[in-house]
Amino acid sequence: MSIPRTIRKVFLAIEQAEGAGARVRRSVGTPALRNFSPFLMLDHFSIKPGAGFPDHPHRGQETITYLLSGGVDHEDFAGNKGTIGPGDLQFMTAGRGIMHAEMPRQNPDGSANVGLQLWVDLPAHLKKCEPRYRDLAAGEVPTVDTDDGKVHVKVISGQSHGIDSVKDLAYTPVWILDIEIKPGGRIVQPLPAGWNAFAYALEGQTLFGDKGSQTLVEQYHNVVFEPAGDVVLAEVDAAAERSGRFVLIAGTPLDQKVVQYGPFVLNSQEEVYQAFMDYQTHTNGFERAKGWESEIGKSMMH
Repeated sequence: MSIPRTIRKVFLAIEQAEGAGARVRRSVGTPALRNFSPFLMLDHFSIKPGAGFPDHPHRGQETITYLLSGGVDHEDFAGNKGTIGPGDLQFMTAGRGIMHAEMPRQNPDGSANVGLQLWVDLPAHLKKCEPRYRDLAAGEVPTVDTDDGKVHVKVISGQSHGIDSVKDLAYTPVWILDIEIKPGGRIVQPLPAGWNAFAYALEGQTLFGDKGSQTLVEQYHNVVFEPAGDVVLAEVDAAAERSGRFVLIAGTPLDQKVVQYGPFVLNSQEEVYQAFMDYQTHTNGFERAKGWESEIGKSMMH
């Protein structure tokens, strides 16, 4: 018998300003949900043309960007550059240091570029690793349909209903599933034992939990699960007017202290001070930051 995970809490991700003119709904990384290891932050971002995230540094974490609509360009001081479009992902390991820019594409209709960015902590022994990028194109993400076609799962990383997408995308093991449930559909999704897990509602209304003790979760809400139990249950009422869609994210908790200051995520106050010093003096991983300016960020820097 599989044991359903119970819900610890459900809360709304409130919209706030971030970067230069961008709007984000932050759920993980707010007073409502601090350091839910290994997760540091989850932003549901909306970047209109003319806004963005010009040149900025990172150290000590990995970022996973999943684009839902539009396009985002990226460029870093190591010469990496590219664009992700709808359904594409980018996994960036900051490691000992990276400086980059993330800027929205100009959409012909002037619409916003929308997506999710997840920050994942790095284990202490990998905080000083070399930075790296991995791109995952929408067409490379395996999908599976279940419950007579009423449930569609994009298996970005992890396993669902016989489909396995455990790729070497991030150093910290993380599962990411994009799940859409039509009215009357239901999913029983297994998760690794002991991993921390949450679901973020992108569209519609979804019922989470076992029959008799279900919680109705609305758009833009984050559902935090207790670590006990081995499956997450979700369904959409047969009378609902539209499908429910959410991302289910799980990761292995790291037994370490988190000291974060902006884009620097380390294990002690001293290491954070060191990160500031290294960044300002262009040393210990930030050598290439000296004099570097991204092409894509220039429109906003001057």
